[in-house]
Amino acid sequence: MKQQDIPTPYYIVYEDKLRANLELITDVARRSGAQIIMAFKANALWRSFPIIAEYCRDCTASSVNELLLGAETLGGEIHSYTPAYTDSNIDTFIEHSTHITFNSLGQFRRFGEKARKAGVSVGLRVNPMCSVIETDLYNPALPGSRFGVSAEDLADGLPEGIDGLHFHALCESSPEDLAKVLEAFEAKFGHLLPSLKWVNMGGGHLMTRADYDTDRLVEILQGFRSRYPWLKVILEPGSAFTWQTGDLEASVVDTVTDRGVTTAILDVSFACHMPDTLEMPYLPAVAQSVDKEESDGHSYRLGGNSCLSGDFKGDYYFPAEPKPGDRITLKDMNHYTTVKTTMFNGVHHPDLVLCRSNGECEYLRRFDYNDYKNRMS
Repeated sequence: MKQQDIPTPYYIVYEDKLRANLELITDVARRSGAQIIMAFKANALWRSFPIIAEYCRDCTASSVNELLLGAETLGGEIHSYTPAYTDSNIDTFIEHSTHITFNSLGQFRRFGEKARKAGVSVGLRVNPMCSVIETDLYNPALPGSRFGVSAEDLADGLPEGIDGLHFHALCESSPEDLAKVLEAFEAKFGHLLPSLKWVNMGGGHLMTRADYDTDRLVEILQGFRSRYPWLKVILEPGSAFTWQTGDLEASVVDTVTDRGVTTAILDVSFACHMPDTLEMPYLPAVAQSVDKEESDGHSYRLGGNSCLSGDFKGDYYFPAEPKPGDRITLKDMNHYTTVKTTMFNGVHHPDLVLCRSNGECEYLRRFDYNDYKNRMS
């Protein structure tokens, strides 16, 4: 099946682009000596995992569902972290995890010994209180954060039984951002490192972005490992694995104009199928759009097919006014999209398609009314 024969809407993942990312990540891990594992929170499209498993079988899980998915589909190490474990799920986490990070001293005191006795490596999340993220929604280092233990709470040292420390303070960040956070981490928690076995530097390392300096990342990680050669260094990026590996293919279904604003309504929804575009917010790239100088001189909005008034993005420029039936390709929609989609309004859910390296495409999943009905109750 060729891509042009597939009816919209659908998410499409390109095998060759995915493999390129995986090869880069594997190379960074080899050169730096760090263990780089995949975070499901950015992408859990498990039918593409056979490709990922050729390069990486280790993952991080933040829920029982992610935990079980990792155990069933990848079969490597599972590094678990969630803001709060409960009496009803801790045994499941212990059964399937190789590493468990606790968010607070209270959680560690409650469940840490049980995990240790089961042979799980136990860690504690700490907060370096170094803010390098501009968007508050994604910033775990803001005052009042619910994530991690402060240096003040560890003034008397670490409780016995902790093997590692975990910090997560980045979001699609640069190696220089990591350097700043790492400096704060070492200043606040460096005196605790001699007794530990590992440090998990969390996610947000967008090493597959075109302008990301991977040599600088390797240098930073090698420098840290030279200062603390007994420590295993772990990174768990999410977006980096599937960055720019897939798109959301849509079609124009109508155009409406009001007070000089023309909106091309699509058969997808920004709110339902691309929520990060409204949460971050950011303007997604569209393959068919052009610079203003190359356009027909008018700007257009793209409107989602839901009842939410703010379900649109713009402005975009096109060579001519979009017409019903025209294809619209929303670029880079494989990370933080399929994992965050909703069925609000019952809007038709885009199918999932994998495009093999030879150009042949196959459905990974098609959605219908029963998916909506069964999800509701």
